[in-house]
Amino acid sequence: MRLTIRTPHSLPSTQTNTFPKPRCTITRTQPRKLYKDMRQAALHLEKMINLEEDHNNLNVPSMQSSKLAERWKEYHGMSNWDGLLDPLDDNLRAEILRYGHFVETAYKSFEFDPSSPNYGNSRFHKKTLFERCDLPNSGYKVTKYLRATSGIQLPSWVVKAPTWVGKQSSYVGYVAVCHNKEVIKRLGRRDIVVAYRGTTTCLEWLENFRAALTNLHISCKTKRAFENSEVMEGSGAMVESGFLSLYTSSFSANTSSLQEMVKREISRILQIYSGEQLSLTVTGHSLGAALSTLTAYDMKTVFPRLPVTVISFGGPRVGDRRFRRQLERQGTKVLRIVNSDDVITKVPGFVFDDEVASGGRVGVAGFPRWVQKRVEEAQWVYAEVGKELRLCSRDSPYLGNTNAATCHELNTYLHLVDGFVSSTCPFRASAKRFLRR
Repeated sequence: MRLTIRTPHSLPSTQTNTFPKPRCTITRTQPRKLYKDMRQAALHLEKMINLEEDHNNLNVPSMQSSKLAERWKEYHGMSNWDGLLDPLDDNLRAEILRYGHFVETAYKSFEFDPSSPNYGNSRFHKKTLFERCDLPNSGYKVTKYLRATSGIQLPSWVVKAPTWVGKQSSYVGYVAVCHNKEVIKRLGRRDIVVAYRGTTTCLEWLENFRAALTNLHISCKTKRAFENSEVMEGSGAMVESGFLSLYTSSFSANTSSLQEMVKREISRILQIYSGEQLSLTVTGHSLGAALSTLTAYDMKTVFPRLPVTVISFGGPRVGDRRFRRQLERQGTKVLRIVNSDDVITKVPGFVFDDEVASGGRVGVAGFPRWVQKRVEEAQWVYAEVGKELRLCSRDSPYLGNTNAATCHELNTYLHLVDGFVSSTCPFRASAKRFLRR
C-alpha cells in the first residue's frame, strides 16, 4: 500500500490564480517505486506551495478565496464544520490562521516588562495596533481595548509588593470590526472580532487554579428555554470559578467588568451597522480561549439573532454538561483547536462518559462510584464543548523534541494548523514559516 499525492502534470501559472489541491489516494505499488513516487510528489507539492505563497504575497486573491463569501456560514460553523476538518478545507485553514493572527496581536501589544510604568497595558494606540503588530492589511480597525480584572481579595501587605504581584486589572484583548469594503466583500459580511491573549499576570495564574465549578447566572429569557428539560432542572449551568471571576469582576464601582465592556461595545457596533449582515467571531488562546467561550455564550444570550462563533487555541475546559447544552441550544458555534500533546487542554477537573447516565447522574465504566461521587461533590465534573480539530506536535517533522511549554505556545498551534492536511496525508512543508523563535 502507498500514499500518493496526485497533482496536475504542469505547475500552475501565476497569471491564472488557480492552485489545484492535492488529494490522497491509496494504491498498490512496489517498494522502490513507492519511495520514488512519494519523493517526486512531495517535491512537486512543495513547489506548488512556494508558488502559492509568493503569489499571495503580491496581495492577489486566489480563486478559492472567492468561495468564502458564498460559504461563510459553513466556515462560521452553521453545519458544525461537517466535512471541513478531515481533510482540512483550505479556506477554513486560512480563516483559522487569520483569527490566530488576531490573537497573536493581543500578545505582541501587551507590555510584559514589570519595570515599565505601562506594565499590564497595551504598548500601542488602538489606531496603530495592527500596523505595529505586523497586520497592516487586515481590513479591520480596533474599536475598543478590553481589560480583565481578578476578583481575588488581596491582603494589605500587597501594596508594598512589586507592581506585577498585585496587578488586578490588565489589558487582555480588543474588539475590532471589519471596515475595508474589499475585505467585507471577500468575507461575505461585516465581521466583528473579539480577540483575547492567554495568561500573563500573577493574579491571572491564581484565578486559573480556582478550578471548582460555580453557578453561571441565567437570564430569564435563557432559563425559560430549559424549563421543560429534565437535564436542565436545578441550579443551571456551571463554569470554572476563576474564569468567571476574570470575566465578571470590576476593579471598583466606577469601572466596568470585561463582561460589561464587551456588551456595550458590541451593542454600539450593531447600532452603527444596523441593517447589514454581521457576524461575531470570538477567538483566544489558553486563558483567552476560556474567556472566548464565556463571551460567546453571553453575547448570544443578549443578541440572539447575531451569528456567534468561537475559534479557540489550546483552551482549558470551561464548564459542565449544562453549560455545554446551553451553548448548543442557543446556537453558539465553538471550534476548539487542540494539540493532543498540550496538557492545558486536559484540565481543569474531570470529564466522565456523558453517554452513561442513570437518574441524572453521570457514570463511567471502570471508574469507582465513590470516586465519581467525591468529584461531583467537589464540583469538578466538566464537559468538552463544541467541535474539535485535534492536532499533534509529533506529526510535525520540524518540531523535534518538544516540552510542555512548546506544545502550548500559540506559534506551535499556528504551525500545526498550517501543516495539517488530513489524518491520512503528509504534513505540509509550508508550515515551517510559523516556527519563528
